[in-house]
Amino acid sequence: MSDTTATPAANKPAWLHNAVGYEVYVRSFADSTGNGIGDLMGITERLEYLAWLGVDIVWITPCYPSPMADHGYDVADYVDVEPIFGDLEAMQELIGRAHELGLKVVLDIVPNHSSDQHRWFRAAVEDPSGPYRDYYLWRDPAPGGGPPNNWVAHFGGPAWTLDEASGQYYCHLFLPEQPDLNWRNPALRAEFEQTLEFWFERGIDGFRIDVAHALIKDSEFRDNPQIADLAGITHPREQFRCFEHRYDLQQSESLEIYRAWRRIAERYDTALIGETYVLDSAGLADLVPGDGLHLGFWFAPMTMPWTAPDIEQTLRETSERLGDRVGWVQSSHDESRPATRFGGGERGRRRSLAFAAMLFGLPGVPFIYQGEELGLEDGDVPPELRSDPIATRNVGAVGRDVCRTPMPWEPGHNLGFSNADETWLPLGHDAEDSVAVQRQNPEAHVHKMRSLLRFRRQLSDLDPAVTWTEAPAGVVAFRRGDHLFVLNANDEAVTMTPGGTWSVVHRTGVGQTPDSSETILLEGAETVVAKHTA
Repeated sequence: MSDTTATPAANKPAWLHNAVGYEVYVRSFADSTGNGIGDLMGITERLEYLAWLGVDIVWITPCYPSPMADHGYDVADYVDVEPIFGDLEAMQELIGRAHELGLKVVLDIVPNHSSDQHRWFRAAVEDPSGPYRDYYLWRDPAPGGGPPNNWVAHFGGPAWTLDEASGQYYCHLFLPEQPDLNWRNPALRAEFEQTLEFWFERGIDGFRIDVAHALIKDSEFRDNPQIADLAGITHPREQFRCFEHRYDLQQSESLEIYRAWRRIAERYDTALIGETYVLDSAGLADLVPGDGLHLGFWFAPMTMPWTAPDIEQTLRETSERLGDRVGWVQSSHDESRPATRFGGGERGRRRSLAFAAMLFGLPGVPFIYQGEELGLEDGDVPPELRSDPIATRNVGAVGRDVCRTPMPWEPGHNLGFSNADETWLPLGHDAEDSVAVQRQNPEAHVHKMRSLLRFRRQLSDLDPAVTWTEAPAGVVAFRRGDHLFVLNANDEAVTMTPGGTWSVVHRTGVGQTPDSSETILLEGAETVVAKHTA
């Protein structure tokens, strides 16, 4: 048994307390123009659904001008809107409507790298002696020729591309079309501080910061220690795991950047949420010490096996270290959907809902990825229709398209997502999965998630201290004040006798709920929340 000792972040926006976020992958949410691609106007038209669902924050993936080499995560202009998605007026209308409905709007910002079509990079290539050259990371070839060091890219191959005209390499931890920015340059830092103010002045309530753990690189560009043999490994993620990323990720100097951003955010009562893709809680705590980023996403749940020890380990240490500075996620536009990962079908959906209830019970801010509330599984995307660069540029890699298929809204043409002849990805789901069909069925997954969201609102005054408790085999449990949260990872029913008398106040299954009892009955793959009564 252990109590949470993490210190809450100071000067945190009050609206973050007890909030729940919802990620909108803009290309796949709702198409209003009939081109088969989602857009800002489509999001605005569907905001009432999100308000009905009960979320508080709408996080929108990048919608800036972009050549779309990585579907918007290659930004060509940080202070405008990609015409495919709308314009600044459409963004203003979205923000205004969201605020009318009581929703906060968080934009994705991509500071680790820009597009190679950004005016900064074009100028850096055209004039190696000009001021924009130092906006990026350039190095001479290694003494024997070739890339300056052994860093590899997330999307495959070396993290360096040769600029033949100058004879130097530029760094890119992702695609060659996404050159990494030089965050040791004060002029670049000033550019981004102006960008934050540009959007805050237009009513944006915060930023989700892409690749927040990697802005600063080692000043000497030293080789990363290699910890596994690369021979025969073709998948880019597996290649990346062959190295200890000591020098290209998690450099402590990045905190200086976020502390400066925090001072700006506090003037506008806005939030900074980091895509802190680290899988150890100590590393996450280093990135979110409490005076920079308000929250850091914890990604371990998206690779977690479905066993009680794995579930407890994934949640416990991070909750203890960071308290309410965690952004809890079990799905996103980058990973297989939890209903698929957790076994598929009704079994996978039950497990995903039970796990969500545990996340909702912990301090911090849980985020739902669009379709998670419907219990969607991965969509089927044939190889010839794949669009993700991980899949199209690496032989045999499936990529992320399976979790990005368009949102199913209603029966009929393209399930209500678009009136186009073809959508940018195949639909991937059936009419019974859609929002409209599920809303008509009170037993559908969307109503179970909505009920969980309503219950979450009732927990606003819950004791922030978390105490993990002993439980039967296959069961995970923690207490917050007089509330006990219990997840049964078994497929069979289990009883728990925690001591005292308890009244069940929420359950993700459909079992009977006695008024008060010394024994708590949990169905298979169910979370029960009980309140101590005596």
